[in-house]
Amino acid sequence: MTGDDVLLVEKRPGGVAVVTLNRPTKLNAIDDALHNRLSAVWGELTLDLSVRAVVLTGSGRAFCAGGDSSTFPFGEDPEKVRRVRMSSVRDIVDHMVGFPLPVIAAVNGAAVGLGATLISLCDLTVMSEEAFLSDPHVSVGMVAGDGNAVTWPFLMSLARVKEFLFTGDRIPAPLALELGLVNRVEPAAETLDAAIALAQRLADQPTQAVQQTKRLVNMHLRQAAGLMMDMAVALETESFSNLSAPR
Repeated sequence: MTGDDVLLVEKRPGGVAVVTLNRPTKLNAIDDALHNRLSAVWGELTLDLSVRAVVLTGSGRAFCAGGDSSTFPFGEDPEKVRRVRMSSVRDIVDHMVGFPLPVIAAVNGAAVGLGATLISLCDLTVMSEEAFLSDPHVSVGMVAGDGNAVTWPFLMSLARVKEFLFTGDRIPAPLALELGLVNRVEPAAETLDAAIALAQRLADQPTQAVQQTKRLVNMHLRQAAGLMMDMAVALETESFSNLSAPR
C-alpha cells in the first residue's frame, strides 16, 4: 500500500491499481484531506507507467457518503472556505474526466452525493447488489452542483435525472443497472474481485487504443463540464447559506 491514510493506492501485478477511499468510520465521507488526495492521485497515476487500469472503491461498508457535513464551514470567513472547497470539487471532476487510463468503480456500499458523482466519472461500474446511489443535495436545501447534474444526463434520460435530483430518492442496484448508471451488479462479496478482473481485462488491451478511445468518448463529458462546472460550483457554494450550523 502507498499513499495518504485517507486514500490508499495498491498496485497489483498486471498493471492494475486499486484506489481505496479510507475513512470507514465516517462512511468514507470526503473531508478536506480526502478532497486534496482525490484531486492529486490522478496526476500521480498518470505518471506511473506501470499502471494501465484503475479500480476505485471504498473501505468498510460504504463506497462514499458524500461531503463530510461535520466539516462544513460555518465559522470565521466561511464563504472563503466554501469557495476553496468547491474549487477542489471542480479539480476532481476535471482530473477524472481528463485521466487517460480506464477507471472501474467497485461500488461496495452506499454512494451518496459526491460519492455518486465519483462513480459517474468512472468509465465502468460494478455495483454490489446491496448498494444504492442517491444525490440528496436538493432535499437538504443545496444546489446539486458537484457533478451529477453534469454527468447523469449522459447516462439516463433527463426526466429520470430530474426525478432523482429533485427528490433525492435512493437508486437501488437493480434500478441503477436498468437505468444505465452501472454496468454490472454482483453479490457483495464478489464486487471488488469482479471489478479487478474487469480492470485487468482492460489493462491487457492495447494501451494506446484504449486510452485514445477513452479520450474521444470523454470529449462529450469534457465539453459539458467546461460549460457547466463553473456555474454549478458557484450555485452550490451560494446555497451553503441555506444550511444551519450544527448546535
